[in-house]
Amino acid sequence: MGGLFGSVSLTDCVQDVFYGADYHSHLGTRRGGLAIANGAGFNRVIHDITTSQFRSKFQTDISEMHGHWGIGVISDTEDQPLIIGSHLGLYAIATVGLIRNAEELARKALRQRRTHLSEMSGGEINPTELVATLINQEDTFEDGIRNAQESIDGSCTMLLLTKRGLYAARDEYGRTPLMIGHKPGSFAVTMETCALPNLGYQATKSLGPGEIVRITPEGIEQRKPPGDCMQICSFLWVYYGYPASSYEGVNVEQVRNRCGALLARHDDVEVDLVAGIPDSGTGHAIGYANETRIPYGRPFVKYTPTWPRSFMPQDQPTRDLVAGMKLIPVRELIEGKRLLFCEDSIVRGTQLRDTIKRLYEWGAKEVHMRPACPPLVHGCPFLNFSRSKSELDLAARRAVQHLEGDGEPDLTQYTCCRSEKYHAMIDHVREQLGLTTLKYQALEHLVEAIGLPRENLCTYCWDGMDNRPGAIPTPTATQDEETQPEDTCSAAGKLRRSVRCPTPKHRVS
Repeated sequence: MGGLFGSVSLTDCVQDVFYGADYHSHLGTRRGGLAIANGAGFNRVIHDITTSQFRSKFQTDISEMHGHWGIGVISDTEDQPLIIGSHLGLYAIATVGLIRNAEELARKALRQRRTHLSEMSGGEINPTELVATLINQEDTFEDGIRNAQESIDGSCTMLLLTKRGLYAARDEYGRTPLMIGHKPGSFAVTMETCALPNLGYQATKSLGPGEIVRITPEGIEQRKPPGDCMQICSFLWVYYGYPASSYEGVNVEQVRNRCGALLARHDDVEVDLVAGIPDSGTGHAIGYANETRIPYGRPFVKYTPTWPRSFMPQDQPTRDLVAGMKLIPVRELIEGKRLLFCEDSIVRGTQLRDTIKRLYEWGAKEVHMRPACPPLVHGCPFLNFSRSKSELDLAARRAVQHLEGDGEPDLTQYTCCRSEKYHAMIDHVREQLGLTTLKYQALEHLVEAIGLPRENLCTYCWDGMDNRPGAIPTPTATQDEETQPEDTCSAAGKLRRSVRCPTPKHRVS
């Protein structure tokens, strides 16, 4: 996905930007970058972080960087921040998001014969440069950012470092978070609130969907009010977000604890030990164990001193190798035990299958799995949160293909937790993974754990529902709805059909 951090200060801000960006390292795996504004212009450094941590790559660079305004970025895609020269002046820009209509926007811009795209590594359009091109089409930074927000199909949250201050703009539908922090003489803007307290900042404001602000050491000036439609990504609480962070005032770790508790309340399996697949399943497992009073333990210990994150390498065999090497089994907690694991989600299932196999090899009697969210049936069209090239990479979609064959099946029956096809899909995934039992979190229980109104949450990857204004509603499966008693699936479907985000003030359809 990627992460952003910026700071403006009456004193030197380099240390804050460096450590603030570093606190976003869990969000990106390819590039890290810093841009600091000083009297001579911008000092920018970008490093490859695919095999090394952000902090180790920039430790020596920051000793030579000085300035009062700066931005940092962790990117899962391209080199950034970019330094842009335009009629608006010199500025640095960093973005997070996914531009689905990049080719169309680039063609439109090039037809004007007054621009060019230079960051074409591998022949691909650099999304951040494309956003800058859209901004440069207007007479002011505010109008340019608005133009980019309204033109992009997908999402884009951005920071612009200019001579007039630091512009911060949240995605039009608020799919990614952006918060303001303050301490005497300094303001910070961050995607993760966990970056604030150790740097002395107090979280003061969450930008609304599409909101634009200009930040200087003297204060915050709103340049565009927030829109009316919020569609923040629910997966932030399930997996991507850091446990110490909060979005829309809702803490990640507390949500994961509630997720685990709700899994437990709707479960009756008898096990000896509850555990989390480290580390993203830990919070869910603690909630499950506390609710059931079944002992919590760590049958696997994660060796973090030298092994990088398992999804960091670009190829699947290397990711699998890293995942296997960094999880060390504790045989005394595995042998002869009935184990229940909480996992944030099951995406491809390849690493999980190997982990389950190893548990049985070490003497596990039973292995039960409880993912904290529903089956991932749809690929995300709004955020770059998975490296999957095809929806058929998803374990649930492979199960659907096994049951339906080639073609385009009606997926609504596979997103209703009471339908026969849903249970057939789950059972196939269970068999492929080698599990004793498999039970996913129901969507309404996940929404309950998050605690925000359902219409403010994006749940597309689970139910295929697109709540953007003007979007065509996806039918919700309600198996034999006319004859079936009211149930959680049909009730949820009716709710989603009746509650729609109003149209924002600024939007191009």
